[in-house]
Amino acid sequence: MAYVPGVALLAALAVGCSAGSDGSASDADSKPGGPTVTTAPPGKYRTLPAPCRAVPGSTLKDLLPGVAELPQQQQEKAFRGSPTVTYDTDRKVGCSWKSDAPDSTRNLSIDFERVVSYDPAVSDDDRARTLYAKKETAADLSGVTTPPGPPEKPAGSAAGEETGTGKPGDKGSAGPSPSASGSTSGTASGTPGAPGGGSEDLRPRVLDGLGDAAFLDDLLTRAGSTAQHRTVSVVFRTSNVIVTVRYGEQPALVTKVPDSKELQEKAQALARKLAEVISE
Repeated sequence: MAYVPGVALLAALAVGCSAGSDGSASDADSKPGGPTVTTAPPGKYRTLPAPCRAVPGSTLKDLLPGVAELPQQQQEKAFRGSPTVTYDTDRKVGCSWKSDAPDSTRNLSIDFERVVSYDPAVSDDDRARTLYAKKETAADLSGVTTPPGPPEKPAGSAAGEETGTGKPGDKGSAGPSPSASGSTSGTASGTPGAPGGGSEDLRPRVLDGLGDAAFLDDLLTRAGSTAQHRTVSVVFRTSNVIVTVRYGEQPALVTKVPDSKELQEKAQALARKLAEVISE
C-alpha cells in the first residue's frame, strides 16, 4: 500500500503532461495562419564559364588575323586575352583581345552576366528578362528606320542615288562612299542594306534562333580625321545569363570603311558558339 500513492502520483503527472501537450497543440492550431509566401524558382545557371578560355583558338585566329604574324610567344600572349576587372566573378566576368595588322586593327570582347534576383517573388529569369529588355531599349533598334522620303523605287533605278546611307556615327550606316564614278550607293561594301533595295538587310535588328532573345547593334564612328571605326555588338539572353559580344575594326586607311557584313557574320557566329559553351 506504500507504493500506491507513488503510482498514483506518476499517473497524475503523466496525465498532466499529456493534457499540457494537447493544450499547446490546440493553441498552435487555433492561431490564424500567416500568408503563404511562394518563392520564385532560381535561375538555370549557378556559375559562369571562364571567359578567356571560352573562345576556341581557331575562332580567335579568324577574328584576330594580325596575331598570326607575330612570333610564337607574342601570339600566345595575344590569344590569352585580358580578363575584365570585376569584383564578383560569380556574377560577372569578361575578356578582351586585340590585334594589329598592317591593314587594320581588330578588337574583340565578351562579357557574361549571371543575373540573380534578391526578390523572392521575382525569379532570376524574370529579372534577367527585364535587364535584357533595358539593353535592347538602349540600343534603340526601333529608331533605325529608312529615312523619310519618296516611296521606294524599283530595282534598276538611276545609278548614283544614295540608299541606306547616313553620316558617320549613325547606327548601321557607313556613310557615303565614293565609287569610281563619284556616286554613292547603299549597296557598297561596308554599307548596311535596306529593305526593298535587293541587298541583305544589315541594319541593327532583333535576331532569331539565338538564346531566349537576342539583338544586334552596328555602330560606325569617326573621330576627327582618323579612320572610321565600326563596332558590331551581339547581345543575347539564355535563362538568367546575359552575354555581350563586341567585335570591331578600324582600317589603317582613312578612306576605307569597315565591312559591316563580315563583322556581323563573325560576331553572330561567335555568339552562337558561346551559347553552346554556356549550355555545356
